[in-house]
Amino acid sequence: MLMLSKNQKLEVEILDLNHLGFGVAKVDGLAVFVAGAVTGDKVQIEIIKANRSFAVGRVLSFIEKSPLRCERCPVKGCRACAFREISYEQERNIKRQSVLSAFHKAGLKDAVVLPVVTGDILGYRNKAQYPIAKTKDGYVLGFYAPKSHRVTEAAACPLGPSVFPEILETLRAFFQKYDLSVYDEETGVGLLRHVYLRRGEVSGEVLLTLVVTDEKFPHADELIKTVTQKHKDVVGILLNIQKDDTNVVLGDKFLTLFGRDYLTDTLAGVTLKITAPSFYQVNRQTAELLYAKAKELAAPNPGKTVLDLFCGAGSIGLSMADSGAEIIGVEIVESAIACAKENAVSNGVKNASFYVGDAAETEKLLAGAEKERGAKILPDIIVLDPPRKGCDEAMLHYIAALSPSRIVYVSCNPETLARDVAVLKTCGYFMGEITPFDMFPMTGHVEAVVRLTKR
Repeated sequence: MLMLSKNQKLEVEILDLNHLGFGVAKVDGLAVFVAGAVTGDKVQIEIIKANRSFAVGRVLSFIEKSPLRCERCPVKGCRACAFREISYEQERNIKRQSVLSAFHKAGLKDAVVLPVVTGDILGYRNKAQYPIAKTKDGYVLGFYAPKSHRVTEAAACPLGPSVFPEILETLRAFFQKYDLSVYDEETGVGLLRHVYLRRGEVSGEVLLTLVVTDEKFPHADELIKTVTQKHKDVVGILLNIQKDDTNVVLGDKFLTLFGRDYLTDTLAGVTLKITAPSFYQVNRQTAELLYAKAKELAAPNPGKTVLDLFCGAGSIGLSMADSGAEIIGVEIVESAIACAKENAVSNGVKNASFYVGDAAETEKLLAGAEKERGAKILPDIIVLDPPRKGCDEAMLHYIAALSPSRIVYVSCNPETLARDVAVLKTCGYFMGEITPFDMFPMTGHVEAVVRLTKR
């Protein structure tokens, strides 16, 4: 097979588009991945990375543009989204195929993947973190360019609600007025790092957090006055202190400059209290569709026990509480469990209880909950919603040993979902149809939910 070399220039035709948004060309059988190119493009490229199994190229010029090409984003220069240059119908097809491919690679050739379910495809993000840079032309508020820490201007990103760019422009003017310093990763000097915005879609409430390196924020009173006069929906202004040289956006310490340190929103009929660091579904509308599907697959009813693992602030379990089933939520993050308990009380839910448990230490997972309850937990239904890495094999065997009649697995990573489903099949569970949900239109991410039924 031909071995390409770095800096080599070639003319290629793009034959396909992968799930990360890279155009795929073939050169003597070797796959070449090209950012910014779509199926049907003919382009001149330069190889920027090459090995024996694949190569990566960048577009130098377009020889002929594909008829499939379309521009879905008005923000120029930002390359944060994988699918900004193809139609949404194409994007949905690619995402469905990526889920199907993940199951086939896991040896599950009998997998049935339904069409991708979606809600709004623009304005859907209720949370965004904008890194800040400073140039001779002023402050840049946007996102990092792919595979770099160069900030590209994207304050007007159409994936967020219209109030976000309005707040960002107010902040940009404030930063400019007082010539505030921006954190420099090389020197470790400077104040401003990120602007972090959250919004409740139903409540309309906005929480503004400035990620900074110092607890003393200059002209704080003027900031509060400026923001609250222009943006009446801002219910809280916080500082998050992040002094470390790290890629982690948020530090551990929050200070409240104004108002409250949380907002409220309603998801799947449940009113939730959401603090700045709390997990909450970024796309509320599609999350409601996903939760409704999870509830349909779980089919809870009075007399049954639902064990909600990785429950976070309890949103999935609480959305099932009106079925009359007993809901037991388990989560390692103590602050999330505190929120879950508070959310249950504020919604008048009396058939839900929440406990701290560590999924990483499988044998200890339910130990605390069972000790507190004074009884073994024997679930009829288990709901799983783990992080991207999925569940380890010991945990899956532990779950199967609890012998629930149904397991509903919600996942943000099709590859780990397929891997874990393959393990559960060996433990005596049948795999149902897989339903993908597009929680992040225009990006390369897709979520999915599947039910496993005990033989």
